[in-house]
Amino acid sequence: MTAQHGVQWLQIAPAFTAGVFLLPIGAGLIGTLLPAFGYLPAIGGTEFSLAPWRMLIAHPGFVTSVMLTLATGVVTAVLALMLAVGFCAHAYGRPWARRVGTWLAPLLSTPHSALAIGFAFLILPSGWIVRAISPWLTGWTLPPDVATVGHHSGLTLVFGLLLKEVPYLILMIVSALNQVPVREHLTIARALGYSRAEAWLKAILPQVYPQIRLPIYAVIAFSLSVVDVGLILGPGNPPTLSVLAVRWFFDADIQMYFPAAAAACLQLLLVVATILTWFGLERCVMIVGRRWIATGGRSGLVSRLARPIAALTCTLFVLSLLAIVGMALWSVAAQWRYPGALPQAWTWANWMRRADTLPALSWTTLVVGALATVIAVVLVLACLENESRGKRAGAGALWILYLPLLFPQIAFLFGAQVLLVRLELDGTLLAVVWAHLIFVLPYLFLSLADPWRAFDPRYARTAASLGAPRARVFFRVKLPILLRPLLIACAVAFAVSVGQYLATLFAGNGRIATLTTEAVTLAGGADRRVIGAYAMVQALLPFLVYLLAAALPALLYAKRRGLTGWT
Repeated sequence: MTAQHGVQWLQIAPAFTAGVFLLPIGAGLIGTLLPAFGYLPAIGGTEFSLAPWRMLIAHPGFVTSVMLTLATGVVTAVLALMLAVGFCAHAYGRPWARRVGTWLAPLLSTPHSALAIGFAFLILPSGWIVRAISPWLTGWTLPPDVATVGHHSGLTLVFGLLLKEVPYLILMIVSALNQVPVREHLTIARALGYSRAEAWLKAILPQVYPQIRLPIYAVIAFSLSVVDVGLILGPGNPPTLSVLAVRWFFDADIQMYFPAAAAACLQLLLVVATILTWFGLERCVMIVGRRWIATGGRSGLVSRLARPIAALTCTLFVLSLLAIVGMALWSVAAQWRYPGALPQAWTWANWMRRADTLPALSWTTLVVGALATVIAVVLVLACLENESRGKRAGAGALWILYLPLLFPQIAFLFGAQVLLVRLELDGTLLAVVWAHLIFVLPYLFLSLADPWRAFDPRYARTAASLGAPRARVFFRVKLPILLRPLLIACAVAFAVSVGQYLATLFAGNGRIATLTTEAVTLAGGADRRVIGAYAMVQALLPFLVYLLAAALPALLYAKRRGLTGWT
């Protein structure tokens, strides 16, 4: 009976998991769409109208906000793809590139907002970069009077987003390479006289790109609609469209909810239109690319750009690491006057003064992240085990999985909060965990799916032939062998939860605070020591979980080398 119930649960797990996505997204979209056209009886909107859209369009700086949103989002996506592809084309096959995943771990585990805060510390007029070259090189005895953070062009926002999006796309490309016979195709191309980069771009990239299309679309959607990084690094007047919508949503005048909902709907339209345009351009690039490949050039301009692009990517990684180090220095600085490259005095007082708030915020962040990750693990393992016993999920299921990443958060979190209010769940821990789960589960599934599908079924068949039931095979054979990728996937999922700003803000309704919400709030302040302390804890928490996930299999299976090395 127990086994039968287990099989039934596995069969309904995919539909139940899809419901976790579709219910809040569907309800959230409806809850945002109706107020966008003036209908929300709870605050006096009893008739449909276009007044919210007229208010949105009439807002000073509206056109600038839209253009800024499109420019920063598209430029970020193009540069991220170019840097990731150039890096992989140059690095593939080189001995040092085998550990790229390990090198990128600190960057991928650091939340967007924490990295943005550290990057702001670097590029401010009185930031670490200027301090390092002043006054001996620049002659500046005072910080230069230039705008860096919050520049009206949005370039600072673009660079801040690249710090995370480039490593993400690199890892997506590396994962996709496991599905392509790379070595054989490169060997043939090199034998025909193609350079290393030319061979990779012409023989491997056309096979890899279809597999990373959805991650690229996710980068486009995120870059167009990001809020926390926009608040920290983006222009303030006018801001990007998503930041403008959040400001209106939390305005003291509750009637501003209507133009806020209209701005959220417009944000969704911009994302959909940009992705469709990108998809159309893919067809054009495909035609041009085929002609480029057919010409048979052995060493063209594109391949010669791979080396400098790889160098730029490595520079980006260095800036990311310096941003993390800069946060750490500010958090323990007692006195750091310009133009000193290092603090003149050190202290732990910055941490001690926050001893009453940091532990509580850290505990809330840990609990929410752990609960969301555990629930996601149960659902993902059930879906993958059901898949291994039956039909593999198709492309439609993958699109459902990517929906929370392809839809701008602001477009459905507005409406989802309305649903939570009606259910009297807003501002509760359960609501925050549910909101985090929407984004945690896709990343956990995508991190674990390939290792799970690569599991050799002969292990399970051997155990079954010895009389072990399916449940015993799952817990005593599969899970121990796949423990390392499972824990790494959990660490990735936890890091995603820690970095959730907008989901916490709306589901928590201001009553549930985490390290991320506090760090973003404090980022607009002047005390870099306090900001550094909060951002450092925000970055350290997921990184420590990642270290634990990497070390635990080695400790548990110290005498079983095959299990510790499974990837």
